[in-house]
Amino acid sequence: MPNSLKNELIKKHTIANIGTFYCYDHFMISEINEGVIVDLKMTLEVTNTLTKKYYGRKKPFVYITNRVNSYSMDPTIHFETAKMLPNTLGYAIVTYDKTNTDVANLEKAFLKIPIQIFHSLDQAVQWAESIIPKD
Repeated sequence: MPNSLKNELIKKHTIANIGTFYCYDHFMISEINEGVIVDLKMTLEVTNTLTKKYYGRKKPFVYITNRVNSYSMDPTIHFETAKMLPNTLGYAIVTYDKTNTDVANLEKAFLKIPIQIFHSLDQAVQWAESIIPKD
């Protein structure tokens, strides 16, 4: 995690066999474990355990996936999460190589919310903060 984020962190959660999730006021950062195959069951576990707890269905937030590990997922999961979390204002994907950037570009077809691809976590956080309405 970048040092600039440490003071704003609400809670860090590690979910066995899935990954680590950093919950902030208006965004969540995920770091999925190496080799995981993300399926709907895992996504529902994260949604029911963390996302609903911190953001509910009304508080606007951005989901940031920090792809520091290699894993796979079924992109059609986005259709389900969009229904469960209508308050998701954006989806940021942080990639560190061409393969993951190519996969992220394909993922865009499955999302109707703003989606951006970044090569640094700091840039993704800045973008997330820019699309959250100011109080």
